[in-house]
Amino acid sequence: MSEQVQLQAEVPEEMYGLRLDQAVAQLFPDYSRSRLQGWIKDGALTVDGEVRRPRDKLNGGETVRVEAQLEVMENHIAQEIPLDIIYEDEHILVLNKPAGLVVHPAAGHADGTLLNALLHHCPDIAQVPRAGIVHRLDRDTTGLMVVAKTIPAQTDLVAQLQERSMGREYEAVVNGLMTGGGCVDEPMGRHPRHRQKMAVVGVGKEAVTHYRLLEKFRAHSHIRLKLETGRTHQIRVHMAHIKYPLVGDPLYGGRFQLPKGCSGAMREVLKNFKRQALHAKRLELWHPASGEPMAWEIDLPEDMQRLLAVLKRDAETYDYEL
Repeated sequence: MSEQVQLQAEVPEEMYGLRLDQAVAQLFPDYSRSRLQGWIKDGALTVDGEVRRPRDKLNGGETVRVEAQLEVMENHIAQEIPLDIIYEDEHILVLNKPAGLVVHPAAGHADGTLLNALLHHCPDIAQVPRAGIVHRLDRDTTGLMVVAKTIPAQTDLVAQLQERSMGREYEAVVNGLMTGGGCVDEPMGRHPRHRQKMAVVGVGKEAVTHYRLLEKFRAHSHIRLKLETGRTHQIRVHMAHIKYPLVGDPLYGGRFQLPKGCSGAMREVLKNFKRQALHAKRLELWHPASGEPMAWEIDLPEDMQRLLAVLKRDAETYDYEL
């Protein structure tokens, strides 16, 4: 199923000398630059009835028309999956994602995903590419995500991500004793041998992660992180790279180890913590319609709270016995 898009605008004289792709980005701001460029290349966007190239210059006074099809997702089914919605209006939806929920269908996860849940909760979101999903959390990472309910909202939120004006802060529990905070500025790309993993690689894309120490225990640290970029597995890869892998991380955590003299309760919790101890704690953005700044913060999930409580008790008991 598809939706017909018909747009028309006259190029103002002050756009004289501007490239076609630059001009239409201003004329039709509800649509992303990549989508507009695709329409230009496909011939769905014409200038005075003629197909032009994205780099062609305009004189002003031309008529730009778009006659295109927006594909509506019909290969994904709507499923009634509970959502922990923190905020919702006609433009955006902010939710608290639980551990175990895959964001988008992929090999091995054809359904039962956040996308399927969104299609059930808000059927009109099928008209928005990727059901409005503009950023992702790994399956076993918990916390805050924003979803766009309209194409203009999605275009605006994607721009905020690209411009780094959307704030995303996380909390994590890592193996090892940190002495303070810092910044990891290391490029990332696909692992050269293990293709299901990401890695710090010299020819990778820019990736910047800031972190600060909240509390340290006998052999673990509780930290807060802020992303400048949003690469796949970025926090997990960067923390493993500096030798502080996340507790429970099945891909980047390394060999499981128990600290010397740990309590039975601590041993049990660490052995049974089967996911990366990572939570998207805070989200800040500019509302795509009103332009108002908005922010949300969500408590740590129960399993991470229990983990921290056990680590704290273990540290206090160990110090007391010494």
